[in-house]
Amino acid sequence: MSDLIAARAQMGTSLAFHIVFASIGIGLPLLLIIAEGLYLRTKNPVYIQLAKKWAQATAILFAVGAVSGTVLSFELGLLWPGFMQFAGPIIGMPFSMEGFAFFIEAIFLGLYLYGRKRLSPVAHWLTTIPLAISGAASGIFVIAVNGWMNSPTGFRMVDGEAVDVHPLDAMFNPAWFPEALHGTLAAYVAVGFAVAAVYAVGILRGRNNEYHRKGMGLGLLMGCVIIPLQLLSGDIAARHVAEYQPAKLAAMEAQYETQSCAPLHIGGIPDPANKTVNFAIEIPCGLSLLAHHDPNAVIKGLNDFPANETPNTFIVHSNFMLMVGTGTALLLLAGWVGFFYWRKRRLPANKKFLWLTAICGPFGFIALEAGWIVTEVGRQPWIVYGFFKTTDAVTPTPGLLPAFIGFSLIYLALSGIVIWLLRRLTKVQPKDSLELPQKKEGDFSVA
Repeated sequence: MSDLIAARAQMGTSLAFHIVFASIGIGLPLLLIIAEGLYLRTKNPVYIQLAKKWAQATAILFAVGAVSGTVLSFELGLLWPGFMQFAGPIIGMPFSMEGFAFFIEAIFLGLYLYGRKRLSPVAHWLTTIPLAISGAASGIFVIAVNGWMNSPTGFRMVDGEAVDVHPLDAMFNPAWFPEALHGTLAAYVAVGFAVAAVYAVGILRGRNNEYHRKGMGLGLLMGCVIIPLQLLSGDIAARHVAEYQPAKLAAMEAQYETQSCAPLHIGGIPDPANKTVNFAIEIPCGLSLLAHHDPNAVIKGLNDFPANETPNTFIVHSNFMLMVGTGTALLLLAGWVGFFYWRKRRLPANKKFLWLTAICGPFGFIALEAGWIVTEVGRQPWIVYGFFKTTDAVTPTPGLLPAFIGFSLIYLALSGIVIWLLRRLTKVQPKDSLELPQKKEGDFSVA
């Protein structure tokens, strides 16, 4: 393994680990707002039990996310000094803004965790609002940096140097809004369906009480309401990619030939040697229609880009298909829930639905990770698209492979500890929930 690949692997592993905790930090506070608000409105103690449990999980995950985020900040400087030297003066603002958002999030998380018995119920509920806003803002500021890497603006290049820097233009680059919208909604979707899956498993194990039913219901509420919006944001993001990163779009769809009425490839295995995609289902004119809202629009194929400026088509296409497939599965589940609730005013009551909810629980995070891989690998070989290549940004310090292996083992250990803590948390049920009346199969409602 070359030092370049080791550096990319280490950064990729760190980001893949951290993105889970960052997404939970965005999604869980919104559930806290809903649960605490419902308790104030209904005085049903089940909602406060759910909020307390989710608060404990938030504290654990926030701590690990803070550690992994700190590691990432060091890795940017240690592994990619060329990038930081070039980009630091341009996109330093969103990095510093993310720091402020993180501190606000930490302050209000502390107020929420330790203020339950010290603040009035309404004041305690109000602490969840800045917690949710700052959590989302923290992610959005980081996404602004990534958006700049994909569509760099706010400077001019003169003799190989970045001059005439405008930090606000750089932060609010063309990719900022599509990526921020898509990434933030993805966090809400992932957390919502994951939470629903946890309580669906509890019901399948015989805990068919109000505590588990409402826990699953609130998770499904967030996931099912936002997943259609995520579909719309995906359309916005795809059209942005088509305009600003045509090579990435071609890799996403394994489109080798430049043509009008370009087909949409569903599935399939790219064959770079023969410039084809095998075993794919083709929808005529589908890609042109989705990318430009015009079935006759011309899509530039990979064959018309320099070979050394195109990403790994297999990785990009397969992860794009994984993202779309898992997202579609969640959309279908949301459709089932919405249609059934519209007709019956309750959730489906059978085990098939519970099993499907449990199985689909990880799909949101799988889609999120796959989408991130598409975004990052699809930009290669550029670290700053069109201006600065990844090979020019990596540290010249040798011997990065042992560091990559060491950090990977640390992340594996941290993952094991987090899973162990969360499993212990799920096994300890609120005392009041154990006294709630159990319901039989077929008598299932979250109303």
